[in-house]
Amino acid sequence: MQLPQYQRLGGPQTLFSISFGRFSVIIVSLPFFGFIFCVAYSVLFFFKQSTGTHCHVFNLLPSISAAIGNYQPQRFVWQLCIVLHFLPRLLIARMYLKHYEDIIRMNRRGFAYLAVFLNILENFALLGLSLFTSIDSYEIHKNCFVTFIAASEVYMLISYFLNKNGRKIPELNKIEEKSLKYKQRLFLINVVCFALAGYFFVRHNEYCEPMIYTFFAFFEYIVVFTNMGFHMTAYWDFSMLSLAFDWINGFHFIPTGS
Repeated sequence: MQLPQYQRLGGPQTLFSISFGRFSVIIVSLPFFGFIFCVAYSVLFFFKQSTGTHCHVFNLLPSISAAIGNYQPQRFVWQLCIVLHFLPRLLIARMYLKHYEDIIRMNRRGFAYLAVFLNILENFALLGLSLFTSIDSYEIHKNCFVTFIAASEVYMLISYFLNKNGRKIPELNKIEEKSLKYKQRLFLINVVCFALAGYFFVRHNEYCEPMIYTFFAFFEYIVVFTNMGFHMTAYWDFSMLSLAFDWINGFHFIPTGS
């Protein structure tokens, strides 16, 4: 006699779920605290080596490349943080693809796909510049850095205008307005600080003045922090959703509380 087969009512069983806000905080915290550790450790224990340049003038802060890639344990800590946050960042990019397909008008959909591609490219470039340091593999590090900067700047610009002018429903709720406002501010600060970092880098190499490289490093830090902050606006973009996993659908979004 064949026994009847039963299926679980209500679909596949969710193995775990986490609010996307908490998930975003965890993912962004990895490079954030890794970066803070690398700079602080370099200043405390490798001050002369990490702040020195070919000009041999006094500076207070190390460049990002010196802080994260030239010494141990900073190099290991930074690489560990970037590797751990790599796959979750790809997952978030996949979620943004679905998000854009839901909210962006068809005639703007090409820009949405470009934004997702740039988000993924930025993530791969960040992984590359972290694993291949300026000391061991300068050309690879340089190319990854240029790719990272270009991809992140264009991504932020497209992402902002998609949310501002590309939606099927132009009216925004208060959470969406907050996300858009922070996207705009963080992008503008990022661009201004990137330009200032470039100015002080050129000036340092041209005139070798004391402390100028410190200003370069400081504005370089702000570029990194505003980039992290921009990605953190996903906290508001998916505020009503949780990240869930089951064996049928894999990772997917569900309404918070369901």
